[in-house]
Amino acid sequence: MPKSQSRRLLATALLTALLTACGGTNGTREVPAACPACPACPPCGTQAQPAATTTSPPSARPLQAARWSELPGWGDDDLAAAWPAFLLSCRALASRPQWPQWKTACDEAKGLTSPSTATIRRFLEARLQPWLLTNPDGSTGGLVTGYYEPLLRGARTRGKPYLQPVLGVPTDLLTIDLGAVLPELKNMRLRGRLDGNKVVPYYSRAEITSREKDSPDRALLWVDDPVELFFLQVQGSGRVKLPDGSMTRLAYADQNGHPYQSIGRVLVDRGELTLDQVSMQGIKQWARANPARVGELLNANPSYVFFREQAIKSGQNGAAEGPSGALGVPLTPERSIAVDPRHVPLGAPVFLSTSLPESTTPLRRLVLAQDTGGAIRGVVRADLFWGFGAQAGMQAGRMKQQGQMWVLLPPGAAPK
Repeated sequence: MPKSQSRRLLATALLTALLTACGGTNGTREVPAACPACPACPPCGTQAQPAATTTSPPSARPLQAARWSELPGWGDDDLAAAWPAFLLSCRALASRPQWPQWKTACDEAKGLTSPSTATIRRFLEARLQPWLLTNPDGSTGGLVTGYYEPLLRGARTRGKPYLQPVLGVPTDLLTIDLGAVLPELKNMRLRGRLDGNKVVPYYSRAEITSREKDSPDRALLWVDDPVELFFLQVQGSGRVKLPDGSMTRLAYADQNGHPYQSIGRVLVDRGELTLDQVSMQGIKQWARANPARVGELLNANPSYVFFREQAIKSGQNGAAEGPSGALGVPLTPERSIAVDPRHVPLGAPVFLSTSLPESTTPLRRLVLAQDTGGAIRGVVRADLFWGFGAQAGMQAGRMKQQGQMWVLLPPGAAPK
């Protein structure tokens, strides 16, 4: 058997043995890749007939060359507000394979001292080229959602009201990199555990929460609200205020490998909420009205996120830095987005044209592709980071807008 075929069989065996999950930094916004069903075998003694084929139109190229004049509101954005995030992207790109394509632009950018918006606009137009992101069907619109960094109340020891454990990565969680088996499965990972000499799916949320008392040493912290802890897992990172007034950060570390199930969808399917009521705020309101049913609702989502603790660093302006995204740099409120890296290169500037949450008021600005998330899938798809705290949470929780995106690339980084 050829090596490539045996490797494919191994990958197939792994995929069917375990639940799949794509790596990302945005917590349970991760959605696993689904495996296609295997075709049925023909009856014995008969010859398999070739499947009927249909001709489908070719998919549109994901990047279409555009002109700066086609970017709505390009001349109105305060580009200086995005400049620090652009420099952070350059810092991260310097250690990545695509650095030769970005070196000229980034070196010149670092030489600009406190540039004005007009200077930044001239620089970007001279060094980069806009490309309109386009779906396979040729459409250019897509979903723009939001996320944020929540604040929770917690303690380092268990005791009322701090009864909900925030768990670190368990020692029995296995992570298998499928890219090591097949290059085309790069960034795909399987999670599981050993049961004797077998690798089986890792425990679901319901199983993990039922076993929490068996391993209290795995708790990083204890928080006071199971629903807030759930949304911390959805967002992927957050800050915790301790009883002495100090603050610490919890950052995404890993996930149990089970598929994410929207509890908002569960509530709609059960007739508990209508579609227009489904938001983070709507779910929290339902939980406050139904405290005895919260555990059962949360366990309807089998996905579970594990965290690591991080110190909160101060940025250049003295304010706390944002959480680190997939690019490895702090996220900038309202200027960082999560994207699907299969279509939008991490680190690249993106011009986003959408609207404010639950509004038709335009939101058109330069943002940086600095994060990913398993639920962020598709060419025209973005998740805007709104920042830290309750106000950011209000914006993020209500944001489900349509939008267009232009990725800005230097010569040589554009598609051939």
